[in-house]
Amino acid sequence: MASASLQFFAFILALFGVLGDITATLLPNWKVNADVGSNIITAITQMQGLWMDCTWYSTGMFSCTLKYSVLSLPIYIQAARTTMVLSCILSAFGICITTVGMKCTKLGGDTDSKSHACFAGGVCFILAGIFGLVPTSWYTREIISNFLDQTIPESSKHEPGGAVYTGFISAGFLLIAGVIFCTSCFKKQQGAWIYAPERHHFPSAEQESNAGYNLKDYV
Repeated sequence: MASASLQFFAFILALFGVLGDITATLLPNWKVNADVGSNIITAITQMQGLWMDCTWYSTGMFSCTLKYSVLSLPIYIQAARTTMVLSCILSAFGICITTVGMKCTKLGGDTDSKSHACFAGGVCFILAGIFGLVPTSWYTREIISNFLDQTIPESSKHEPGGAVYTGFISAGFLLIAGVIFCTSCFKKQQGAWIYAPERHHFPSAEQESNAGYNLKDYV
């Protein structure tokens, strides 16, 4: 019962991780630059994401521009696009697989099949967490290195946006969920190895006949 509750808790974490992963992939605020200027009325906020760049004005105007050209993008943005999409796909597969393998569901067949499905789903969550952690870390490193570069003007410097933090948190949720699913299945298999069923040896018919024959010799 405790293992089933732990798997359900991990499944909830994985759901939050998947939703956060998809949200971070689509949000345009991976890095933010707030330029107040000389007048607060003309203040603007520039946001750059993986798929589009947006500008928000203090007057309420909001405009976005899609990034159509892939080859013109920096290498870290191209890598972030690829790895975040892979993270979303793997986490979605993990949700489907663990739904079959969880103990609280009636899907997946016998106990061994459910255990294998649960372990496979946990591996998908771990890979999804790694694929989500790599681009957010790389993107944050590029932002910090540009921010500390003295040759870059202040107007071109950015800070990490909400999408980066969402990606970090989602990757953590997916990693925790994957570890819980994998360890729960491993503990179960290890217990089956330790407490192996005892084998009872019964005397064969030939042994019984020989025993009877030996008793007749003493009569």
